[in-house]
Amino acid sequence: MAHRLLVRRLWSLSTKDLRCLPAPSACSVPRSLHSASPGLAFLSPSRALPSALPRVSRRGVSFSVQDHEDFTERVIKNELPVLVDFHAQWCGPCKILGPRLEKAVAKQKGRVAMAKVDIDDHTDLAIEYGVSAVPTVIAMRGGDVIDQFVGIKDDDQLDSFVSKFIGQ
Repeated sequence: MAHRLLVRRLWSLSTKDLRCLPAPSACSVPRSLHSASPGLAFLSPSRALPSALPRVSRRGVSFSVQDHEDFTERVIKNELPVLVDFHAQWCGPCKILGPRLEKAVAKQKGRVAMAKVDIDDHTDLAIEYGVSAVPTVIAMRGGDVIDQFVGIKDDDQLDSFVSKFIGQ
């Protein structure tokens, strides 16, 4: 999944961002791939990522779930309480709630984690947890659902929702 993310980021770079990379012929990609897809030349593992790509911190407030195995490792097996934000790219309220929820989680200074699950990419997880509308936020501890809400909330309600799982 990380490879897929890397490919998406590289394809989204503009040509201005790519001028810092060496010419495709200098990469260790077979010649047949150059003619089929010139963009693949930049995927050589021997090359460093261009400086135009943002560096992702492992200590971020939230993380995006990559697949069911990632969900199991980072959400179900997590020692911290985890808020799981089921959202969709096309959902207007999700775009409003996401940053607000991240801010509420950040106020807890590492005592709670936040996982983001795109329901279009991970329909199986949405079905498994009974998500029928987005945004849906589920609070989990040790793999158990302890609370949830559907829809948008204001900042005070989010702060209250997040803080009640600390120290339970």
